[in-house]
Amino acid sequence: MILIAENINVMSQTIGPALKERKKEPIQALAKAETEAGVQWLDLNIGPSKKFGHELMPWLVDIVQEVSDLPLSLDTTNVVAIGEGLKRCKKPALINSISLQPDRMEQELDLCAKYKAGMIGLLWGVDGLPRDANERCMHTVDLVYKANEKGIANENIWIDPIVTPISGEINQVIACYEFLGMLADIAPGCKSVVGLSNVSNGTPDHLRPILNRTYFIMLMRQGLYAAIVDAFDKEMQAIAFGKKPNVVTVVHRAMDGESIDLASLTKEERDYVKSVRVLMGQQLFSNSWLEA
Repeated sequence: MILIAENINVMSQTIGPALKERKKEPIQALAKAETEAGVQWLDLNIGPSKKFGHELMPWLVDIVQEVSDLPLSLDTTNVVAIGEGLKRCKKPALINSISLQPDRMEQELDLCAKYKAGMIGLLWGVDGLPRDANERCMHTVDLVYKANEKGIANENIWIDPIVTPISGEINQVIACYEFLGMLADIAPGCKSVVGLSNVSNGTPDHLRPILNRTYFIMLMRQGLYAAIVDAFDKEMQAIAFGKKPNVVTVVHRAMDGESIDLASLTKEERDYVKSVRVLMGQQLFSNSWLEA
């Protein structure tokens, strides 16, 4: 399992101001900590950065590479910023992300081909979020076809089906899960990746970790290749690297619809089973589902 650290993000209360003021110390300290935490990639998210992105991204790439030798994922909607950042990457990078929006797609695919970068193909269509798993499949075929036309091999395409909040439309949460089970058949060789923490957006902070970790296990069972995660979630890393077999087993049992005696489980295991039921739409989501 590949883990991509999400923490260098313009939305952070510490990293945002550091990016604006070009203060490298807090950014480098975080990059070092992420690297030491055991992730395999670092995501550098500068947001749209329409005015200064072309200067900010290469600066950010340079200062991060001073303290980490991990490959980088360049995360911005500013196409020029992506190109300037790719010029400075010492290792093949990822473009995060390329969607089916025609105003940017061709330029980004050209950059991907030019710099031999990988691409995260975000399944956001011309009309926005896909409605279900089948529409995600259609978007995948379209995006992979266009990438292949540019000489980009499937092995360099990471498909992001778009994880949405459990507090919103449960059918979207289920559709993302279902789609991952179809990917290998419709786009052989392509990898899968998700922005995992999106599933818990809008829920109380104390509930976010159990939702993220449960959904992570569910998606792993569907063949998930990589996830963009909090680099410092040790429990997540333990799950990713096979150190929580009891939790994974009980989640699988719940996914299979097994009648499980909750009283026979530890509190940790009970919380995971209850979370599976919410994420699969078997129980109505609320902020008190763990107390039921």
